Amino acid sequence: MKTLFRNILVLAVMLGTLTSYANETIKDTPSSKMLSEGDHISVSNASGEVLYSGRINYNGQMKSLYDFSQLENGIYTVEVNKDYEIEINSVQVKNHLVTFLETSNKKIFKPVFRSKDSQIIISKLAIDTNKMTVELYFENDLIHSETIKGNDILNRVYKLDQNLKGNYTAIIRANDRVFVENFKI
Repeated sequence: MKTLFRNILVLAVMLGTLTSYANETIKDTPSSKMLSEGDHISVSNASGEVLYSGRINYNGQMKSLYDFSQLENGIYTVEVNKDYEIEINSVQVKNHLVTFLETSNKKIFKPVFRSKDSQIIISKLAIDTNKMTVELYFENDLIHSETIKGNDILNRVYKLDQNLKGNYTAIIRANDRVFVENFKI
């Protein structure tokens, strides 16, 4: 009889513990919302005003590194600038409850610049756009301009004059954005 009473008591305590944890709701964010140290995040409201912009100092999930629940009710755009891509997400805040709007996620692939000897190599994945405009400057003077179209990867190798040593600038326009890279030869 004592064993039966003890078993019922243990079962009641365990069920009570489980139900107390069941009241707490935790929404797990997808792995695409993971941020790494060195990434740059900016949060904008519906009118485009930047409310926060800064560098990420710790690895973790976006929801735990930035407290969206303190924002006023509305929809916000969150841009995470990573090494080779920009992730754009939308967040809805309603009564301090934060919801990531999965239907509005977007990735923009950034161009990659490499300089070797007197060459500059520019590559860009064309998944998000199939067009980029390239402008090359030497000491603030335009030396080359072209528009590149493609389907998979936009690639260009530019051979520069070895005798013209100095500061060069490559400006890429793609996805309604401007990417600038400075280099020396």
